[in-house]
Amino acid sequence: MAANGASRPVAITMGDPAGVGPEVIMAALSALPAEERRDIVVVGSRAVLERAGKVVGSALTVGLRGQPGNHGVIVEEVEVPGLKAEFGRLDPSCGEAAFRYIERAVRLTEAGETAGIVTAPINKEALNKAGHKYDGHTGMLAALTGSKASFMLLASPRLKAIHVSTHVSLRDAIGRATTERVLATIQAGHEHLMRVGYERPRIAVAGLNPHCGENGLFGTEDVEFIAPAVEQARALGIDAHGPISADTVYFRAYNGAFDLVVAQYHDQGHIPMKLVAFDTTVNVSLGLPIDRTSVDHGTAFDIAGTGKADHGNMLEAIAYGRRLAASRG
Repeated sequence: MAANGASRPVAITMGDPAGVGPEVIMAALSALPAEERRDIVVVGSRAVLERAGKVVGSALTVGLRGQPGNHGVIVEEVEVPGLKAEFGRLDPSCGEAAFRYIERAVRLTEAGETAGIVTAPINKEALNKAGHKYDGHTGMLAALTGSKASFMLLASPRLKAIHVSTHVSLRDAIGRATTERVLATIQAGHEHLMRVGYERPRIAVAGLNPHCGENGLFGTEDVEFIAPAVEQARALGIDAHGPISADTVYFRAYNGAFDLVVAQYHDQGHIPMKLVAFDTTVNVSLGLPIDRTSVDHGTAFDIAGTGKADHGNMLEAIAYGRRLAASRG
């Protein structure tokens, strides 16, 4: 990772301080070699990270970015007045903290001080109670970077899915499956796979209705909106196929027929991904001027502070984030 001859670290945002984010960060960093930790800065609270380190039994010390000292974990301290980071307890101050950590990481990356962002989980209810009305990381990052559109891609070694819509009601998701949005989703997925090394990505587009509507028997959206998007993508030279019935397309992709599936709504993509790769799936935001990867799990308030949270997903997210940083550099 280098830009203008200088090494740039990847920024990890700490997520909701009351959740498992700080714990999985400290456990993951403890599992990394020292030379890899030197290319990482955590955006959050030194005190919360030190507490999390004790929970997971980490021997790493936590130091402040820019201050001298040979520390295992470097933190970009973000002050949040009145922060109440009690393990497992939802609090608006934690929602405010999560927002401020992400905002600082975005600005650091935009300024070229960090190479990209890896995010620990946030709690959407706490975020909204703090006055930040976003549906999650993807929408927040789009707003913070001034992006008109963004896309959620879930990536695992054998299966990948990119979503036409995510955190909206199923009724609203149907309305969002327009030809323009489906085509843009196909293009975003194609460009991303090309960037990470696929010479000619094979993209399957899932149907919206059962059996893709059975020629209008179960709905006409697949014929009216989705099929034209696939045709337009193919006209652009993209190896796109579909619409393909969603009850078979993931099985085919998992067994090697396709490199990526375009899911029409949140659960259509998330359920198969979490079924086959719950611990290894990485959440990637596309369509932004900066790179962002994330764990694909929540704040897990029920086990926060116990040290039981698995840090494997965080290691996967860090590895993918470093991969993107290297390709951008």
